[in-house]
This record gives sequence, structure tokens and C-alpha cells, in this order.
Amino acid sequence: MSGVNKPQGIDPALRSTKEKLRQRALVVIPTYNEAGNIETVINRIFSLNVPAIEILIVDDNSPDGTGDLVARWEEQEPRLHLLRRPGKMGLGTAYVAGFGYAVQNGFDYIFEMDADLSHNPDDLPRLLEKVNGNDLVIGSRYLKGGEVINWPVSRLLLSVFANWYTRIITRMPIHDCTSGFKCIHRRVLEAVTLDHIASNGYAFQIELHYKIWRHGFRICEIPIVFTERREGKSKMSRKVQFEAATMVWRLKLADWFGKMK
Repeated sequence: MSGVNKPQGIDPALRSTKEKLRQRALVVIPTYNEAGNIETVINRIFSLNVPAIEILIVDDNSPDGTGDLVARWEEQEPRLHLLRRPGKMGLGTAYVAGFGYAVQNGFDYIFEMDADLSHNPDDLPRLLEKVNGNDLVIGSRYLKGGEVINWPVSRLLLSVFANWYTRIITRMPIHDCTSGFKCIHRRVLEAVTLDHIASNGYAFQIELHYKIWRHGFRICEIPIVFTERREGKSKMSRKVQFEAATMVWRLKLADWFGKMK
């Protein structure tokens, strides 16, 4: 009819903004004896003033009371969640448990992050921004602009060699294959069979990256500054190093024989 204005609908830009506001992000942080760091980490994440971001602490029954500290805070903060486990079960299974929680509770983006302040919480918005056009965004120490602070030369050389070794064998186009600071879109976790993740130390990062890459997902790296922990004790050990060294061959052989899951 003439003279009648047709409904114009919602502006696409406005719709996009509203959809982003409805999306939720979860920072998964495994802990074992991190009472000296965890309050600072949580405070810094929430001080970013990004309402979409919530935190899940996966605590392995820390003897120093990390879990109890978080539990008291959780009672007052709806964006903070605690998943308690009966004992020290390892980094890999902690992340798998956290990923399962995120998918079951409808989170759109899932972060991995250490509890010891080696990863800068201020970088979370940068990772979140990049994941909108990618499936996995990795905070890279070894990309141009990245840096490692306060590591002894021997530790730095070991890490650089481990990443070179991993890239050579797996052919992954990733600079920092062992990075534990990342943001993952939930569609990735729904596609990768988490129950078949075999590694449980820092090799978990290599295995997860490899499986995501082999599924054909879009991977992006951004440079970060990694700072050695200020409180507590590093979980690195010779056993962890050996697992990472052998994991690359296990992944490659499984791929060759069509047993990659």
C-alpha cells in the first residue's frame, strides 16, 4: 500500500554487536598449590571489565588451600567457578575437564591460561578479538614481537629446540607448539574427541594443537610476553620433557596409520 512505511528490520551492524554481547567466554585455569598467585590472577582478569569473561578454576586438591580460597570467593562472585578434583591428576586432564565444563555450560570461547602470572591477563581481550575470525588463537612467545622474561638460558634453549623439533616432525605451521595460552572456539572442542587425548603434561599442548590442525581448523598466533612465575614452584620435570619428546612421534605414527582420533 502506498504511504505505508515497510519495516526496516534490525541494522546488521547492531545485530552483530548484540550477538557478540550474548556470547560468553570462559578462562580455564588449572591449579595445584597456587595460593600465592590465584587471587592476583582472578582480580586482574575481572578488572579487565569484560562482562562476557568468566573464570573456571580446576583445582587438584591443593595442599596449600588454593581450592578453599577460591571456594570462599566463588560464594560472592557469580562469574567465578570452581571444579575440585580428588588429587593431583595432571595438566592435560585438568584442561579436558575444564573444556567439558565449558561446552556443557554453553560457553562460546574457551581460554587456556596458567595460574602463575606467566601469562599476562591483559592479553585476554587480544586473543578474544582474534578468535572471531579464527578457530584457535595461540599466544606465541616465538613469533616476532614475542618475548620470554626471566628464564635461564638453558630453559629458553630447551623450549626453542622443543618447538623446532615438534615443527620438523609434525609439520605443524605453528611457531609456539607448546604454548599454554590460547583461545578456542567451542566448535573446535565439539569436533575434537577430548576423551582420546592421551598426554597429561605439557605434551598436552602439542597433542591438542596437532589434532586441531589436522581437523583443518583456522589457527592464528599473536605475540605475547611470557614472564617466569614470581610465586610457587614450576611443574616442569624430566618426565614431562620426555612425554613431550615422544608425543610428537606418537602423533605422527597414529596419523600415518590412520589411527588419529
